[in-house]
Amino acid sequence: MMPKKNIAIVLLSGGVDSATCLAIAKSDGLDCFALSFDYGQRSRSELNAAKKLAESYEVLEHKIIHLDIGQLGGSALTDLSIEIPKEEAAGIPPTYVPARNTVFISYALAWAEVKKASAIYIGVNAVDYSGYPDCRPEYIKAVQDVVNLATKAGVEGKQIKLETPLINYTKAQIIEKGTQLGVNFADTVSCYQADFDGSACGKCDSCRLRRNGFLDASLEDMTTYK
Repeated sequence: MMPKKNIAIVLLSGGVDSATCLAIAKSDGLDCFALSFDYGQRSRSELNAAKKLAESYEVLEHKIIHLDIGQLGGSALTDLSIEIPKEEAAGIPPTYVPARNTVFISYALAWAEVKKASAIYIGVNAVDYSGYPDCRPEYIKAVQDVVNLATKAGVEGKQIKLETPLINYTKAQIIEKGTQLGVNFADTVSCYQADFDGSACGKCDSCRLRRNGFLDASLEDMTTYK
């Protein structure tokens, strides 16, 4: 299918934030291509959620890129020998995946150049999040500078904009926005260690942020917990 409007590449993990980000890109009137990653994460069911969301929003194409970041180790999300923390703690948690967003955005940028996209949408959030350094506004600004400098589009004056519509939202605000746009959050998976069917542990940091977000938004949490 050939796009008729401005084009966006949307990074789609299958969780609350990326689902809302996709809904926002569609509401902005953009033709969307969705990009997900099988990078050795514990929760494989999030990829099934991403597929369902891509179909629901009728994206022009959905690619799942296979990366073996997991073989590098260093993260509880990819290394089974590192335990997923059950309590909130200060500092950057062991669930941080080194350079993950940088790698993901690089792939999205390459596809954006191929598709002549004007934007890359990513659901990073710097309010209700786990303290990951690659979710901060300073990081996005730095990457935008790289995008402008390191691409054919940038040299030719055709900017590819990194769109981060959720970066200053609380989790409750994200859920409220997604609800307004008709996102079916029952189709999303947030848990760091969800089982094959997408049932959540209810104990990890991501589950805590999701559950509190629904509570703060006074909306029903349709998540299935183990």
